[in-house]
Amino acid sequence: MIFAHDTETALVATADLVNSAGPPETLGTLDALDEFLATHNFSGSRRHDEAELRAVHDLRPRLRALLSADRDEAVELANRILADAQALPQLVRHDGWDWHLHVVDASRPLTTRIAVEAAMAMVDVIRADELGRISTCERTGCSGIVVDLSRNRSRRYCSLGCGNRAAVAAYRARRAQT
Repeated sequence: MIFAHDTETALVATADLVNSAGPPETLGTLDALDEFLATHNFSGSRRHDEAELRAVHDLRPRLRALLSADRDEAVELANRILADAQALPQLVRHDGWDWHLHVVDASRPLTTRIAVEAAMAMVDVIRADELGRISTCERTGCSGIVVDLSRNRSRRYCSLGCGNRAAVAAYRARRAQT
């Protein structure tokens, strides 16, 4: 494990949220949002309405900027998110998780909690000087975010689908040459 479990979880969730903008859009319904939040173990209050879904959609560009920034810009963006949320770190234990950090109350809006978790994860990445673990998908035409938590830093694609499409394209290119 490179980072603490909650940091790794938040990084993966943030990349998945940013990448859900597509194409294709994979977070277009409240049911899809519910599934995303369950998959990534988000807890806390929910409004379960279209306004909440739109707010999550509106958050994605800010999180993409955070994950795509250079080190100094990432510091500014993370600090701004934490200040806007009036973050107050506290250790909590819930839902089968051992002690971990929450920096905003579970009653705060979903988008605030998502943004703060992303910012806190980036704080750990910045402090460890590991921004090289976050990149853009190498498949031509894809701008998905890649979070590489592998030991050998070998992850190049945002999803298995992109990796498979790149492999098929490379195979077809080799076949065309012969």
